[in-house]
Parts: sequence; structure tokens; C-alpha cells
Amino acid sequence: MPSHPIQIAFDTPMQLGECPLWHAGEGALYWIDIPGRAVHRLHESSKTHRSWPMPGEPGCIAIHADGGLLVALRDGLFRLDTDSGDLTRLLDAPYDVSKLRFNDGRCDAMGRFWAGTIYEPRDQELGSLFCFDHGQLRDAAHPVTTSNGVAFSTDKRRMFHANTPAHRIDVYDFDLASGSTSNKRLFKQFDTDKTAPDYGGRPDGAAVDSENAYWCAMFEGGRVLRLSATGDILQEINIPARCPTMIAFGGEDLRTLYITTARNGRSEAELAQYPHSGCVLSLRVDVAGLPEFAYRG
Repeated sequence: MPSHPIQIAFDTPMQLGECPLWHAGEGALYWIDIPGRAVHRLHESSKTHRSWPMPGEPGCIAIHADGGLLVALRDGLFRLDTDSGDLTRLLDAPYDVSKLRFNDGRCDAMGRFWAGTIYEPRDQELGSLFCFDHGQLRDAAHPVTTSNGVAFSTDKRRMFHANTPAHRIDVYDFDLASGSTSNKRLFKQFDTDKTAPDYGGRPDGAAVDSENAYWCAMFEGGRVLRLSATGDILQEINIPARCPTMIAFGGEDLRTLYITTARNGRSEAELAQYPHSGCVLSLRVDVAGLPEFAYRG
């Protein structure tokens, strides 16, 4: 259980809130609503909210070093000017947009943008993980059905990557200089029996803290987990929503944990039990997170 109370950081429900992103330079939290086709921002101190409608479903976002955001939409990568609202296409999607779209991602310490995909028929591992570097997109060949949980260890020598329907998180050796990944191995396997009374959900979005622990949102598990470098559960936080989607560390000291959640497609009974489903939640944690890197392409 959390040692600090869970707060409602933003009380207007999203359909499917995702990809919370702390922008330290602005003192603001960004996130997306995928089926709601919007990017959102909440300024922490003033509580001022702003949103930008998107022409397609956003899958993930990153800070752009030259200003604004990098946004991965279903049909490609775009730069969003958060002052004017202008959206500039940088690259077309390299896949069949009728079956795939971008999902979860973040930047590494060299400023590369890693964005995974989801194969929407969900019957084959035809999604992958892509790396966007200096205007070029390459397939890292990480086959998944739904790409999630991209994060990097504090020493920048390991990359984590989750395949949500498989209830599995893998870890790769990561070469920061080249951006190459190798030596795939299991980090954590969760129980796949959704009918079990103690079913704990499946791994969704994630982040690593300053003590090299991996935090992941457990979709349909109503909880967030803090895992050790060897995959052991260090902490479990139960939250007032059945479907947390991703977490981010924010605030001036990076000790505010923000949690996006989903309500799209959930039953009336579940929403009655968890009325804050779809809201952005927050709580104070004892260990600070790590700052997010910007895309420097």
C-alpha cells in the first residue's frame, strides 16, 4: 500500500489516458487520450489545462529539443508546436495503418525516439519497436503483439520492453552509442490466467526510478508495481482504477508519481466501483524518478 495518499491530479476522464510525460522546463505534465485523439497538458503550479486535437490516434509523445513535442500518430511521426498548435509531418508510418498503430515509447539518453506498435487484430506478434534517429526510422526487430513498457536502466546499458498480451517484460543489452539491442531475456513473466481470482493484470507503460527500479502499470490489475533490477516485486500500490496504463515521475523533485488510466470499454459495474477511471492520478513517492530525455534529431 502507498505510504502517501493517492490524489486526483486531473478529474476530467479520458477515454484511454496514456503516455504521461513530465516536462521539467515547463513544470507541466503532458499526456494523451488515444481514442479521444488529443494531447493534453496540465501546468503543475497553476493547474492550467490545455489540449490539442489530433487528426488521428496518438500512441506516444516525447519532448522535442527544439520546442514542442514529438507525437507518434497512427499514420506517422509529427512535431507539435505547442504555442501555435501547428502539426508538422516528419515521417509516414512504415506499416499497414489499417492493422497497426504506434503505441508506448520514449527517448533514450542520446535523443533517439523509441516507439513501439500494436497489432490490432491481436492474434499474432506482428507489432515491433522502432527507433527514430536523425530523421530516419528503423525497425529494432522486437516482435510483439502490443508494444509497451519501454524504459532504460540508470546506467543506460539495459532496455526494458513489454509485450502486454503475453504478460511478459523482456530486457535487452543496450549500446547507447549505436542504439543497438541484443541478448533478449526474460525480466518478468506474470500469470496469464485472467479468470483466476487473484489475477493481477498485465504489464503496460513503465518508467525507471533513480535507484534503478522498474515501475509498471498493471492493466486490469488495479495496481502499480515497483520491481527490482532482477524482477522481484519491491512495492505494490493499489489504485482507484482497474486499468492503469502508464506512470511518470514529475514535480520539481521528481517524486510525484503520475498515473494515467482508462475507462473506454469498461463495464458499467466497474465504472461504478471505480468512478475515477480515465482520470490522471498522482501520489508522492519516497524515491525520485529520472528526467525524461528529449528528441534531438
